[in-house]
Amino acid sequence: MSIVFHKVSGSGNDFVMFDGRTTTEADWTVERIAQICNRRDGIGADGLVIVTPLGDNTVRMTYYNADGSRAAMCGNAALCTTRFAAALEMADPAGMTLVTDAGTFPSRCIGEGHMAELNLPDVPVPARLGISLSAGEHSAWLATVGVPHLVTLVDDVAAVDIAGRGRKLRFDAACGPEGANANFLSRISPSSGTGSAADVAEPSWAIRTYERGVEGETLACGTGTVAAALALAVSGADQLPLRFKSGSGRVLTVSARLQGGMATEIWLCGEGRIVARGVWLE
Repeated sequence: MSIVFHKVSGSGNDFVMFDGRTTTEADWTVERIAQICNRRDGIGADGLVIVTPLGDNTVRMTYYNADGSRAAMCGNAALCTTRFAAALEMADPAGMTLVTDAGTFPSRCIGEGHMAELNLPDVPVPARLGISLSAGEHSAWLATVGVPHLVTLVDDVAAVDIAGRGRKLRFDAACGPEGANANFLSRISPSSGTGSAADVAEPSWAIRTYERGVEGETLACGTGTVAAALALAVSGADQLPLRFKSGSGRVLTVSARLQGGMATEIWLCGEGRIVARGVWLE
């Protein structure tokens, strides 16, 4: 058997993507997903995405983690889906609607390159957690942006043992029975946030993520970056909009408004780069 695939990267958070007109969810068992996402014996990816046109400028994004588990939402996968849907002429690049297990989101392509923007629904602001912190860690927040995220402010993300400390926090009891993605962030330089994403020239924060379902570090996490931005804003540590340097070195931008315990008008901007097209042989 063989099937055409695309490899798409969202700031280093990479996905195997399929046209939903040629394959369906029923075709993909947990074992098959894990096989194709395997970086030794498969194509290699942090997740698998099926993109299906629904008409009326709407596409369905079905997302699976690399271990075959289904996830409600992935911000970078949504940015990649936007670019993918536009490239395959499923929807208008100037603006489309993405349907996911976590809800329906407006998105759009930005410019002629690889960038896209995603409008996320209102969410409660992150809650400060009283968990036990290790040396070099200063505070932690829990937020659900599509999926749950534990955000920890540290002295230097480069010094964090992502595999060890990330896995421990990912399963912390405060994160609930299914755990959460563990995001670590540290300041690069004083923020210059002034209310407009275009006014923030350089990233002020570095972020790294241990992602559940992948059970290891991913080079970027879109919804985790949103959670981190909201945590910084609600704590008074910085002002929105904010730009973050991801593990890949690429930049993600978050803008939002905080109103009465809620975050509104949330936009995530980042990369959705189609890097390859090929045929997977089984």
